[in-house]
Amino acid sequence: MKFNKSRSLKFLMLALVLLIGLATTFTTTTGNYFEIAKNIEIFTNLYKEINTYYVDETDPAKLMRTGVDAMLGSLDPYTNYISESQIEGYRYITEGRYNGIGADIRIMDNLPTIVAPYENAPAQKAGLKAGDQILEIDGKDAEGKTTNEVSAILQGYPGTEVNLTIRRPGESQKLKITLVRDEVNIPNVPYSGMVSEDVGYIALTTFTRDAGSNVGRALSDLKVEQPNLKGVILDLRGNGGGLLAEAVNVSNVFINKGELVVSTRGKVKDWDRSFKTLNMPVDIDVPLTVLINKNSASASEIVSGVIQDLDRGVLIGQQSYGKGLVQNTRDVGYNAKVKMTTAKYYIPSGRCIQSIEYHNGEPAHIPDSQRTPFKTRIGRTVLDGGGLKPDISLDPDGGSDILKTLEEKNIIFNYATQWALNNPPVQSATDFHFTKWDDFVQFLEKKNFDFNTESEALLKQLKEKSQDNGYITSEDIKTLETKIIEAKKSDLNKHKEAITDLIEKEIVSRYFYEKGRIKVGLRNDLEIKEAVKLLGDKARYGALLKG
Repeated sequence: MKFNKSRSLKFLMLALVLLIGLATTFTTTTGNYFEIAKNIEIFTNLYKEINTYYVDETDPAKLMRTGVDAMLGSLDPYTNYISESQIEGYRYITEGRYNGIGADIRIMDNLPTIVAPYENAPAQKAGLKAGDQILEIDGKDAEGKTTNEVSAILQGYPGTEVNLTIRRPGESQKLKITLVRDEVNIPNVPYSGMVSEDVGYIALTTFTRDAGSNVGRALSDLKVEQPNLKGVILDLRGNGGGLLAEAVNVSNVFINKGELVVSTRGKVKDWDRSFKTLNMPVDIDVPLTVLINKNSASASEIVSGVIQDLDRGVLIGQQSYGKGLVQNTRDVGYNAKVKMTTAKYYIPSGRCIQSIEYHNGEPAHIPDSQRTPFKTRIGRTVLDGGGLKPDISLDPDGGSDILKTLEEKNIIFNYATQWALNNPPVQSATDFHFTKWDDFVQFLEKKNFDFNTESEALLKQLKEKSQDNGYITSEDIKTLETKIIEAKKSDLNKHKEAITDLIEKEIVSRYFYEKGRIKVGLRNDLEIKEAVKLLGDKARYGALLKG
């Protein structure tokens, strides 16, 4: 595409004037007006030279986006530019709804693939199934496109149509499917119910709007179903957070009105805030356990931290993610926004659970010896930084290399697709049991499945070192390699129960969607079993809260 260079430069000069005005606005707060103005001028001159003399025509939008992403990428993983085309995705994060077809899509074999159509959404109504590969969208090739690019095309105004060409596993002919876009609402409490005779369970998957009222309603329903409710499990595993206000509202379900939940502090002191609960609680006495894992982040950590700091309940699982930062969005023109970190949050004990270091965008582990101790309301010791440490540490999978690889390589997903082709439909989520383990093992063999272990990485380093010092012989290396191979073979059977659970959840989700997946998980879940056991033991529960 050709661009009018004169018009492009005039636009840039106008942008320069506006940016210098912006720099002036911040002079009183930053005190570095000259540096801001100087670097904006350098940036404008740089673009002018590239636009005029670079050997090929440049795309201003693409070039600027690259610069913006690089600039924000130097800050923290949570400060991002949201373009006009990404607004629908932002709306989903904050509201739990968006306009589109309603399907989880992942790139597999370089093609966008339906991972899970949402129940009662346009994709499901049009007959799309998990495993369907999208070849074309409105006649345009979909191969090689990213998930964000595909989502941007599929999202649109309710009532508008989008035409897909589909390749479905088990069928030789391509399928043409027309979908009518609609507003897609994804519930933040997809399931709640009794997991034993007197223990209730509530799954909260994201802190979108009405999360607090939905959790409160679920708890009230459980109390009606079981008037002698002896305990509740709040499941925040895999919950990456959401709205700060909803973290306060969810906490309010279990703690008194007027309690401090979280304080935020940043560079702009006028924006510092303290958030207290505003409503009457649903129940402040029912024994409570909260399930967390390494993917429980942000608002999940606020709620978990409040429950721990106020000694209101017991945390079970693995150390949480460690995101103690607050993001706000600011309009930057042309329907675009910047989502930026403006503050850190502090929970009632005064601690901030933010990880201070990142490796490849992920928080680095911080040893307990480097974390500052704080006290809960009744005097238990808790630590800041690096996420929340559960009161009962329980890691059923132990960070297994094989389970991680099965997920990353979509092995479980692809096997479930094959299983659905060769077996009759599942009739009941709770009654289904996977019994074809040998068939799964054969599937792995056909796919030449292999996985890397930490031991292999260390052995590789050892081989490299041994070439230098000669202390380790080639026979020693070969012996270690043989032992690792044998260990990897036994690893499959060692994790048979966990792998079977993943297979059962994936198969059942093809027929009963997210609710079915959760129901199967409840049956096999060791952390839920531990929570039920704890809630049935008043003495142990009380002792944990007393430290």
